Amino acid sequence: MGLKCGIVGLPNVGKSTLFNCLSNAKAQSANFPFCTIEPNLGTITVPDERLNKLAELVKPQNVVPTTVEIVDIAGLVKGASKGEGLGNQFLANIRECDAILHVLRCFDDPNVVHVDGSVDPVRDKEVIDTELQLKDLETVEQRMKKLKTQATTGEKEAKRRYAFLERVHAALLQGKSARTAVETNDDPALVNEFQLLTTKPVLYVCNVDEASATTGNAHVEKVKEAVKDEHAEVIMVTAAIEAEIAGLDTPEERAEFLADMGLKEPGVNKLIRAAYQLLKLQTYFTAGVKEVRAWTIHVGDTGPQAAGVIHTDFEKGFIRAEVIAYNDFVTLGSESACRAAGKLRVEGKDYVVQDGDVMHFLFNV
Repeated sequence: MGLKCGIVGLPNVGKSTLFNCLSNAKAQSANFPFCTIEPNLGTITVPDERLNKLAELVKPQNVVPTTVEIVDIAGLVKGASKGEGLGNQFLANIRECDAILHVLRCFDDPNVVHVDGSVDPVRDKEVIDTELQLKDLETVEQRMKKLKTQATTGEKEAKRRYAFLERVHAALLQGKSARTAVETNDDPALVNEFQLLTTKPVLYVCNVDEASATTGNAHVEKVKEAVKDEHAEVIMVTAAIEAEIAGLDTPEERAEFLADMGLKEPGVNKLIRAAYQLLKLQTYFTAGVKEVRAWTIHVGDTGPQAAGVIHTDFEKGFIRAEVIAYNDFVTLGSESACRAAGKLRVEGKDYVVQDGDVMHFLFNV
């Protein structure tokens, strides 16, 4: 399952530094705008202690975590929707992503220049929002123009699509993102059809100074207030601290550093998990002597859909799944012990996979 999150923000808010901490790719990071000209792509391991625990019990030859792709998209500026800066290219990069990680500068440092001359994360957020909304408005108006004749002649499908676009159009004209016009009963395929930038889920990442790493600051509070009606999550990270953690060689050194900073875990771990949840994803496991592996699926996926992530033939020829709850596997210590205790269940095609399930699929091609 190819899942991709795009890191966006104004120039010099800490995007590339954060990206370097998140992945093994090394994006250029410097104190001037447009340092990142081409989007940098990194593959990020989703931290999950359950995978480590299963590996301890099974002792497999290989351990394979689940991953999410992160794209570091060059800094947007005012006028990007009209092609200013490298706007058209940046917006195209965002369109290819499943979710947006919007980095906001929430620290004061006279040595790090700000593209607008002062630190104001709410203003910065609105600059990005406006550019994305303007591009969506252009897209929506073009599509409405094409659909209008069909909709007025009574074609059912055209009327449905036109009505959706009208609702989105009204929101965009009010300076709201398209996601605020999406209703719970809207067909996801309809929502995704138009590839609108502002229907994508957003996680606001407040990049704070070291002193604010655990408590936050006034900038963060202003961001929370500004997005309270967006149903969006806000998290804090300190890119400078994350860079130091990423540079340490051993888990022991990292643990000692975190303890000294009063932190329980790296901020990037929280960010990755939040992005995972933002996309409504969950994990199931396969566990055998050759490999213990985590697999990414959507919340609500059935057994055949989960099997299809391994291989499409598994979904097509799905017969049944043998399922052990993670807690039962860890408590009893092995698949054979779970089987003997009656904790291994056989589930059919309608089974909705639960987060943490340990699964084995039977299929016929």
